[in-house]
Amino acid sequence: MKSPVLTAAVMLSATFAWAGRKADDVKAPGPNRTERVIVLYKRQPNSNDEDKVRRNRGNVNRRYAHVPAAVYDVTKEALDELERDPDVESIVPDRPVKGFAQGEVLNAIRHWGVDAWYSGPSGSNCRGCSHGPVGIAVLDSGIRASHPDFNWWNTTTSRIVYKETFVGGNTDDQYGHGTHVAGLLAGEGNVSCLQGGLDQNGNCKSSDSYWGGAPGGQIVSLKVLDANGVGSDSAVIAAIDRAIQLKGAYNIRVMNLSLGRPIRESYTSDPLCQAVERAWNAGIAVVVAAGNLGRANDFSTSGYGTITSPGNDPKVITVGAANTLNNWWDNDDRITTYSSKGPTAIDQIVKPDIVAPGNQIIATQASNSTLVSQYPGNRPAVSSYWPWASGTSTYYYYLSGTSMATPIVSGAAALMIDRDPTITPDIVKARLMKTARRSFATSVSVFEASTNQWFALSHDIFTVGSGMLDLTAAFNATERPSGSAASPKAIYDSSTKKVTLKFSATGGSNVVWGTNGAFATNVVWGTNVVWGTNVVWGTNVVWGTSGTAGFNVVWGTTSPWASYSNQAQALSVAINGDR
Repeated sequence: MKSPVLTAAVMLSATFAWAGRKADDVKAPGPNRTERVIVLYKRQPNSNDEDKVRRNRGNVNRRYAHVPAAVYDVTKEALDELERDPDVESIVPDRPVKGFAQGEVLNAIRHWGVDAWYSGPSGSNCRGCSHGPVGIAVLDSGIRASHPDFNWWNTTTSRIVYKETFVGGNTDDQYGHGTHVAGLLAGEGNVSCLQGGLDQNGNCKSSDSYWGGAPGGQIVSLKVLDANGVGSDSAVIAAIDRAIQLKGAYNIRVMNLSLGRPIRESYTSDPLCQAVERAWNAGIAVVVAAGNLGRANDFSTSGYGTITSPGNDPKVITVGAANTLNNWWDNDDRITTYSSKGPTAIDQIVKPDIVAPGNQIIATQASNSTLVSQYPGNRPAVSSYWPWASGTSTYYYYLSGTSMATPIVSGAAALMIDRDPTITPDIVKARLMKTARRSFATSVSVFEASTNQWFALSHDIFTVGSGMLDLTAAFNATERPSGSAASPKAIYDSSTKKVTLKFSATGGSNVVWGTNGAFATNVVWGTNVVWGTNVVWGTNVVWGTSGTAGFNVVWGTTSPWASYSNQAQALSVAINGDR
């Protein structure tokens, strides 16, 4: 069975250099004009803060209940007063975000142990369990709710329990990205399995039945991307805020963000990052796409330093995309050429945390959506799941990217929480990373036909993180580490030209990781990647020589990728993937 993964295009604009509270890409409003900004406060804003904006002829555009931020339309006078306010952490524009647009996949992530557990007496995907189905918030372009795969198995009862749009219009998926993501995460396989027929034991006859990772989950659809796959920071933050509010009502324990934008400031000052941290602290495991800029070499970095926001936040689970080469063997799996690499710009956080299949994957289709209408060639043959049928499917679709790898990990997280509802997001992340499979070749050269280029790929800590998702191992893990599983910071030593991992920089003194024990660096990141806390692999491309462009990109304090824009390439990744 093939499994779907979608890559999203990234919108990048002016280079960022942090100065005080206001980001450099905040435009000063002209006379009698306003500019929309997101203001991150050091505490929850109140009516007095809003009054300061109004008395300077500004307007309050959006409030958040659980995120210490507000969206204002400000005049120059209002902006000046906000800059002087000691309670203001940062002022940034309302930036655009975009979505990063099967049998061998399930084999690659080792799903079989979970299948066995759910078919046993304690399983049934927790339908009717005392704690109820796990709720999964999908922040994307909406979901085509009429698709049968979002119903409970062999019924017409929908598992989409809540829908809301934050970009206007209705809650339907007009772009086609969110439906694909949701299918990978929690599709029930009703169409592919039932059309192909069941055998005498009630199993699917079709060898390609397109199930999602957690088909028993209940879905909360929060639409933040429009018909072109574009949204804004303020809309995403509003959806995160709503998910926190709805957590108790729908048992929301997992949040999927297959979207992102360029990093322009430290995660500590980025309202989008601070919003996902609030969700994490509320008990929701946040899973985020790493981005699709791995081919970018504008600054001679071979794609290093290209992780997008909010995947740069150390708390969240950041996911890169692997290529299974469409076969059942796992010894030839490799990272895709386009999967964004760490360390993160400005903060040098070690990312991604884990990788999952994300190349040329089949999942649920939103028929007549923008993607499907423009690229009908990505519809698979109906015969792939319905023997002897003809024509192309109106139910399933191929996509590629870290957007597709992300819901596979979100589904794994949902299953882990379903089995043990008492585990925290930090335990989920720690178990996923410790049990990840580290069997990649040290390096591989790949010719990519769609770009007519050779890529030298190293399977290192900044490329594959802790390794490939191993669902059975993570699902069966029992360790309950205490403390933060925040990703460490990479520290470059110019004298030794080595990199060490600093854990306290992002997670305080009480962290899961260390040099000894079950979650030691050599256990989590592998003996071929880390020895003690020293990263012993590396190339001159990554480390370079101090003063070179590539070195400054990876280890500097600004983000030159903010000026990088290649939408055609990003869309090509989503539609073509690695060939």
